[in-house]
Amino acid sequence: MRKQFLNFKTLFLVVFTGLALTSCSDDDDSATEGDARISVRMVDAPGDYDAVNIDVQEVRVQTGAEDDENEGWVALDTEAGIYDLLELTGGVSQLLADEEITPGYAGQIRLVLGNDNTIVVDGEEFPLATPSAQQSGLKLNVNQELEPGEEYLYILDFDVDKSIVRQGNGGYTLKPVIRLSVEDDAGKIVGKVHPSEFRSLVTATNASHSISAYTNANGEFALYGVPEGTYQITVEADIIAGLEAKTFDNIVVDEDETTDVETLFLE
Repeated sequence: MRKQFLNFKTLFLVVFTGLALTSCSDDDDSATEGDARISVRMVDAPGDYDAVNIDVQEVRVQTGAEDDENEGWVALDTEAGIYDLLELTGGVSQLLADEEITPGYAGQIRLVLGNDNTIVVDGEEFPLATPSAQQSGLKLNVNQELEPGEEYLYILDFDVDKSIVRQGNGGYTLKPVIRLSVEDDAGKIVGKVHPSEFRSLVTATNASHSISAYTNANGEFALYGVPEGTYQITVEADIIAGLEAKTFDNIVVDEDETTDVETLFLE
């Protein structure tokens, strides 16, 4: 299928499993002394589809059970619903869970999906099969000690292109590939692409990582969960724009900091 970004609705530890669409905002709530506060948000790495609708039922976290993955699971207060992963772009994220829990060792997060997962390709909707995910949940390794009074924001970044598998019978299967990052440790890259009338794909890469996002209608973009380091940014405009891709070198990202590259101009 030819990529035409304008037609898409655009959804750290690198792991296999795998944030009401609202703009990402800072939460004013803080963790009560003695408890740890955990929030889970979802963002999207781009995919070559019209829509990828995920039926989120529950988020669970495993605490106090470092050696037994079947014990210590806590169901978080979850914003259950069906979310189009491809609408999470330009700094938009989806809050999935936000709750205070008993501090201690957190082994995994599980994202439990329902049965109403679908994909839209060239205007046609297909069921999106999710083997075993509905029952046990998609497992994401955390392996972190949650301290009393501290807040932890985890970001689930779906790589849609790698998560969708075309079946031999013409159907589609969801086998999620997700980057799980801790916002307090990772950095973020924000900026704007000009011209903004065409949707662009922005990718930051170095020897170890590749992180992508689409621009929104104003040309703005945000790359979440970027590990500390130096990156090259590549901007690819929608093919109908007739503009060549452009790279920008030596973009430095520091731990727990936002790097604003301001406006990236395409010629």
